[in-house]
Amino acid sequence: MTDLHRLSIREMAEGLKSAQFSSRELTQHYLDRIAKLDDRVNSYVTVTPEYALAQADAADNLLKNGTAGTLAGVPLAHKDIFCTQGIKTSAGSRMLDNFISPYDATVVAKAKAAGLVTLGKVNMDEFAMGSTSESSFYGATKNPWNLEHVPGGSSGGSAAVVAADLAPFATGTDTGGSIRQPASFCGLTGLKPTYGRVSRFGMIAFASSLDQGGPMARSAEDCAFLMNTIAGHDAKDSTSINKEVDDYVANLNATAVKGLRIGIPKQYFNVQGLDAEVKARVEESLKTLENMGAILVEIDLNMTEAYVPTYYLIAPAEASSNLSRYDGVRYGYRCENPKDILDLHKRSRSEAFGAEVQRRILIGTYALSAGYYDAYYVKAQKVRRLIQQDFLTAFENVDVIAAPSAPTTAYKIGANLSPTEMYLGDIYTLAVNLAGLPAINAPVGFDKDSLPVGLQLIGNYWSESQLLSIVHQYQQNTDWHTKRAAIAEENA
Repeated sequence: MTDLHRLSIREMAEGLKSAQFSSRELTQHYLDRIAKLDDRVNSYVTVTPEYALAQADAADNLLKNGTAGTLAGVPLAHKDIFCTQGIKTSAGSRMLDNFISPYDATVVAKAKAAGLVTLGKVNMDEFAMGSTSESSFYGATKNPWNLEHVPGGSSGGSAAVVAADLAPFATGTDTGGSIRQPASFCGLTGLKPTYGRVSRFGMIAFASSLDQGGPMARSAEDCAFLMNTIAGHDAKDSTSINKEVDDYVANLNATAVKGLRIGIPKQYFNVQGLDAEVKARVEESLKTLENMGAILVEIDLNMTEAYVPTYYLIAPAEASSNLSRYDGVRYGYRCENPKDILDLHKRSRSEAFGAEVQRRILIGTYALSAGYYDAYYVKAQKVRRLIQQDFLTAFENVDVIAAPSAPTTAYKIGANLSPTEMYLGDIYTLAVNLAGLPAINAPVGFDKDSLPVGLQLIGNYWSESQLLSIVHQYQQNTDWHTKRAAIAEENA
């Protein structure tokens, strides 16, 4: 079958159960597509054909004897920030180019236990620091909708593999928009769960109070299947919340759109730099939801101007602390012929960390240094609390909050945005991480250059089911999530 990659996750699972095709056939189909097409996209850092086919054969045995779980035999790709036992885990950096993880991240272990098949590890901005996936040691990943444009970041590889149909879904991580923004740029659905909903154990840390793993796929239904697998409490992660997990698939029609109050922050739609076509597509999607019975309510989010400066103090501060472990001694890159221990530390770090990572380490170290800690880091944490309260006040009057996921469509590769320009591009996504809230991106159309536009819906704590349900019902009334890039239409 030449069109297996056009099936939804539900269709794949049902096809495997009814023996229309085997997991080996499905896995080989994707491996063939990767071999033929990925040199144009550069989405994979590591492809694991032997490992994948062995997992597929194991899934086929479970399917034959009737003991297979819902997703047994379905392939997926993991962002190369999740540790995978016996497979390179690079975080997109030269620093970890030689790191073979001795254990699985909890997300990977859960996927493995569910019988999912790992096709490989996908590209990303170095240590998840970036919005374009150009900072990777392995070169820029390209946007399948236009190979001259970026796929977004930092989960750009995760977005690109799905948009090019080189994997049916993928894991991503979101520290300041790194699931939602690439999902927007690549025309996908991507969910950033509530902080603590998905385990961070074995996920290489960028900013520990902001990082959260989540699913990226074509539709809300596909994301719900992966959330059912990866969500839940993990004793190995001290920030994981011991709270009952919803059946996200069963709840896809549980939220009534009729009567749903959607908050429209007036500050968000007057942001300088918001592209007119992005604004128009988002407003059209809100009109569709209104026609489905939702009520649009104008709200104020008065802390909007504080999002970028607050995030870019807290996140680099945590990054400088987390990345201090890469010292050239225990694991990772080590410079050649160091003169002494100081030379070893300095050269190993300067040679192996890219420019953006070094910039954020320096910013963070400065913010944490004596004399500046109270003036910058402590003050940023106080403002963070005000941002959280701003959202909680809004949720007293509305069920969800709507916004663009990004102010523009995908940038051109090599656009050489200044750090400030790149950081300002995260204006709509950062606050969700600062407040620990869940949010989802849904594709809602294209600009004049046929680049995708995304709508972001932000929910109150633990409302992942609600967000998935709203987007699922929106997707029953629209077909944006079914559109495919030209490369995805090619057969292997």
